[in-house]
Formats: sequence, structure tokens, C-alpha cells
Amino acid sequence: MSEIPGDLKFMKSHEWARVEGDGKVTVGISDHAQGLLGDLVYVDLPEVGDRAEAGNACAVVESVKAASDVYAPVSGTITAVNAALADKPETINEDAYGDGWLFVVEIDDPEQLNELIDPDDYAELIEGDDD
Repeated sequence: MSEIPGDLKFMKSHEWARVEGDGKVTVGISDHAQGLLGDLVYVDLPEVGDRAEAGNACAVVESVKAASDVYAPVSGTITAVNAALADKPETINEDAYGDGWLFVVEIDDPEQLNELIDPDDYAELIEGDDD
């Protein structure tokens, strides 16, 4: 089982959110999710300035197996995207919680973070997937 950083919050759909402390939240997909998808070949990211709505799809990751929507864990404005993924989508496979981040959202309502699940609960959630 993959290591799950303790400073992250998760969605049941396998997105992670890292609170940066400046009203911004960095978003990516979990190591578990990239493992299920397999080798990523394409990433479609939102544009800086786009609006993200919590629970709505705002990016797509494609692997040799499937294309998957990436959902925004919080609502707000996209302030940065990981443009390096356009040339190297496999970075997500190699470092899902680090260089494989997808985008940054300036959060509208920090209370939304309370609706996400903590790393221990996420670990329990994905244990069922490994059976």
C-alpha cells in the first residue's frame, strides 16, 4: 500500500488537497488512483482564472486504460496549473503527492475543507479496493 502524507485531505473520488496556508489549496490525484489508472499519457488541466466548483469535474487525466475526470475538492479560482504535465504526464505516476500536482485553487470558503476526509479515513476507504 502506498504511503499517504498526513498533511492532506481527500475526496472519495481519490483527489487530494493540500492547504497551503495562504488561502490556496493544491490539488492532485492520489497515488492509489494513479496506480489504478496505470501509465498516464495525457492531462487536460483547467486554465488559470477558471472557476472551480467543489465536486465538479475541472480536469481530466488519461491513461492507456481510461480517461478519468478530476473533481475540485473546494470551490474557488484556479491560480496555477502544473504546465509541466503537458509534456510529462507520467510525473503523476512517479510523484503523485509532489511534482505530480495538478492545479491550485484560491478557496472561497475554508469550511469546505471540513467536508473532505482525513488520511486515516482515506486509507480505510482504499483498503477495500485492494482486496
